[in-house]
Amino acid sequence: MTLENIKCDVAIVGGGLAGGLIALALAKMRPELNVVLIEQGQSFGGNHIWSYFASDILPEHRWLTAPLVTYGWSGYDVKFPGHSRSLDNIYYTIESERLDWVLRKNLPASSLMLGREVKAVSPRLVVLDGAQRINAGGVIDVRGAGDLNHLDCGWQKFTGQLMQLSEPHNITKPIVMDATVDQHDGYRFVYVLPFGMDKLFVEDTYYSDKPDHDPRILRQRIAAYADEKGWKVERVLREENGVLPVVMGGDLESYWNSGSGRTAKAGARGAFFQPVTSYSLPDAVRNAIFIAEQPELDGDKLNLALRQRAEEHWRKGKFFRMLNRMLFRGADGADRYKILERFYRLTPELIARFYAGNTTLGDKARILSGKPPISIRRAIKAIRSKKK
Repeated sequence: MTLENIKCDVAIVGGGLAGGLIALALAKMRPELNVVLIEQGQSFGGNHIWSYFASDILPEHRWLTAPLVTYGWSGYDVKFPGHSRSLDNIYYTIESERLDWVLRKNLPASSLMLGREVKAVSPRLVVLDGAQRINAGGVIDVRGAGDLNHLDCGWQKFTGQLMQLSEPHNITKPIVMDATVDQHDGYRFVYVLPFGMDKLFVEDTYYSDKPDHDPRILRQRIAAYADEKGWKVERVLREENGVLPVVMGGDLESYWNSGSGRTAKAGARGAFFQPVTSYSLPDAVRNAIFIAEQPELDGDKLNLALRQRAEEHWRKGKFFRMLNRMLFRGADGADRYKILERFYRLTPELIARFYAGNTTLGDKARILSGKPPISIRRAIKAIRSKKK
């Protein structure tokens, strides 16, 4: 039986972080519009924890993320074999459950579609399972990455666990990188977030040449890390696994076209993420505000506008992709931490701009100046390398 067709002004395909932020921005800035947010899963946001620095978001845009924040800290630590440091940049965390709750609070039930499989999209049409059609003024596809074969990638792989402890852990702020751990499978570090007095989110992360990911091994290493720190784990409350691209080069046009052709795209599907960190939240905020500010939300115009933003973002990311080639191809896996260790000796202001994707010419010169942590010959070879 064919379900009743739907008409709306904007259809957002994919209810993760990027899609959810677009929906919230439109609800606040363009309340006259009929918006539909479509998600295949049973909740918006999936099973994720996203974190970001206060400096990643422009002050005038912070209203969009503020209702989503579940934890915040006044600074963070990094630890390397030869260098440890505390930095004062405010750090926030968003949990997917909170995103789901805020969406349900701010959008009418008729705008939220869960558990629906998308069969096809075009600039003004979404076809769902059961042959139901959504006719929209404009469609935005944010269903995750397109065909990554069009990009030259290393990989950021991780398993994270939220642990309930039997005793307080005495950690007062996040450890964004603890690279004092044994190095395996490329550059390895442990990421720790203190959620209250007796809960910790501990994530084992790798910058690896291959996307192969075995959560069983990482769970064992997380347990060993917790045991080494003396944390008594009562139970694991949640687990998150991921494999993210760390882009070194590639063909943006082919990548864009692989993800539903002429339909407007945002999030990872439009290649909107920081190339080194795979951070997507700052770009997701910027794009959500940009979309809500558009005078016309016609599907073809949205596609053109977001395609131009993707091309600008790709050009802006050239320096970061070069750094990725140095990291993955200029250093042996066990020595990659030295590049990050050196980076974290730079000024807090430079580090903050780097995470936000706003590195200046002066920053670039400073990052590349001085004695490199890898051989100059290998660095030059890595910079010139391209995907075969």
